[in-house]
Amino acid sequence: MTYEKHEQPQGLNDGQAGAGHEPQMQQPPESPIRQMHEPSMQQPSEPREQAQPQAPEERKDGSMSIIAHLEELRKRLIYSIAAVAVGSGVAYFYIDEIMRYLTAPAGKLYYMQPAEAFFTYLKIAVFGGFLLALPVIFYEIWRFILPALTVRERKALLLIVPLSVVLFVVGIAFSFTLVLPAAIRFFIGFGTDNLEPLFSLGKYLDFVLAFILPFGCIFELPLIIVVLAKLGFVGSAFLWKQQRIVVFLSFVIGAVISPTPDVFSQTMIAVPMILLYEISYVIVRFVLRK
Repeated sequence: MTYEKHEQPQGLNDGQAGAGHEPQMQQPPESPIRQMHEPSMQQPSEPREQAQPQAPEERKDGSMSIIAHLEELRKRLIYSIAAVAVGSGVAYFYIDEIMRYLTAPAGKLYYMQPAEAFFTYLKIAVFGGFLLALPVIFYEIWRFILPALTVRERKALLLIVPLSVVLFVVGIAFSFTLVLPAAIRFFIGFGTDNLEPLFSLGKYLDFVLAFILPFGCIFELPLIIVVLAKLGFVGSAFLWKQQRIVVFLSFVIGAVISPTPDVFSQTMIAVPMILLYEISYVIVRFVLRK
């Protein structure tokens, strides 16, 4: 290995700097071996402590990733289905009492196929299990949307969740005790001495379920309107202007969700909807003062 000889710059005598000049020392070139073994200064240094990603449920802002949302939805669906399964088992245990209560408005029924009674019993048991599991289902729905709500909205859920369950059950009870018997008497009234009504078990219970279930959803209307008014989306003036449209839409919805295409069933669904809308208007104007 050879070293080159470097000459001293002019103006330096015997290692001493000239007037007004400082000595300039030139570094010898680094050895190639030393350059190979020294780490490169251009490589980014690793951080001392790597920040651990925080779990979606532990984030302070309540945000969650898409995967976390899907996992949460899957968990809520499993809990809801399990609640319906348990409720269906309980309802099937008391299926005789339930069937006796459901078939009371029509009297004696018949089944036309060998398996019709069995599958009808299963259908009624599942529907009964759904009603029994309704508090759990509503809780799981609100629990799923809970991370997107503020603290004030979460406190409001303590009133909204049980009230929504109560209104749904009240709607079904109102339909079964008042509206359904009137509808059955209306249709039986077409019978004569030569035309005797014979109701099939499966067809009759399909009619009952299709007739009373929409009332559970209709009775949620006051709660929905009050919540929208509380959030500032609607007011009493807006509700007053939309009354004619609501009357028209009530009969349209009644015609769509009615199990039969007759005017009687359509009216029996539309009239309670209009009355509930008027009750909502009174609550928004005189209670909330919106």
